Amino acid sequence: MTTAVSGLLHVLESYRGRDRVIRMLCYSCQLVGGILAQKGGKKQESAKSLLIIASQLSHCRTVLRLFDDLAMFAYSKQYGLGRKEEDALVRWISVIGNICDQLYYPCEHVAWAADAGVVRGKSEKWWTASTALWGLSLVLGIMRSLRILTTLRRENKEKYSEGEGPLSRGQIKAQVRSEVLSIIGSISDLTNAVHWMPPGFLWGGQSPTWLVGLMGTGSSLISIYQTAVGGNTGGV
Repeated sequence: MTTAVSGLLHVLESYRGRDRVIRMLCYSCQLVGGILAQKGGKKQESAKSLLIIASQLSHCRTVLRLFDDLAMFAYSKQYGLGRKEEDALVRWISVIGNICDQLYYPCEHVAWAADAGVVRGKSEKWWTASTALWGLSLVLGIMRSLRILTTLRRENKEKYSEGEGPLSRGQIKAQVRSEVLSIIGSISDLTNAVHWMPPGFLWGGQSPTWLVGLMGTGSSLISIYQTAVGGNTGGV
């Protein structure tokens, strides 16, 4: 119990960790609110309240992301063309992913500003652009993780055949777990990203509220876990 509380406090001490907790609460409210809304009756009022909370938490995260451009730029600049990556495919997937993430922020900022009346114009196209960039980044992230898993398996077999001995079981297990969790989280988020695309694009606009909440809650829990253990915390 003490370890769990300490881990949660560690997550909340950082901006990224706090953002992930807010994200989890947002989607959890959508999940429960969506379920209650389907049951109807006296639970409609509770469902409405939870969905309002979810909307406000989502808006809170959007406003906080107004300050994320420089942090993303610093990360992209540090990574550069990924010359330290041994795998060329992983390197270029990561570079393109960083570009998508970098472009995501200004598109979302313009959409937010249009909704707030700060700038003139309709926000729909900007929201669509930011969602499309997020979805593309998620697809690239999935491809990157799959490539890493494939490469890890091949290299382990090569070292075993050369008599050098395979990588330690604990090391392999940790790397595989990290990449598998990243894939699951990205697929969950991608499901929601497609839902928020305009109607007519795959299942755009067709997912029920509780399913959006379920997918988001799952990916948020994975992000919080990875933050707590010092795993992958990048991305939008």
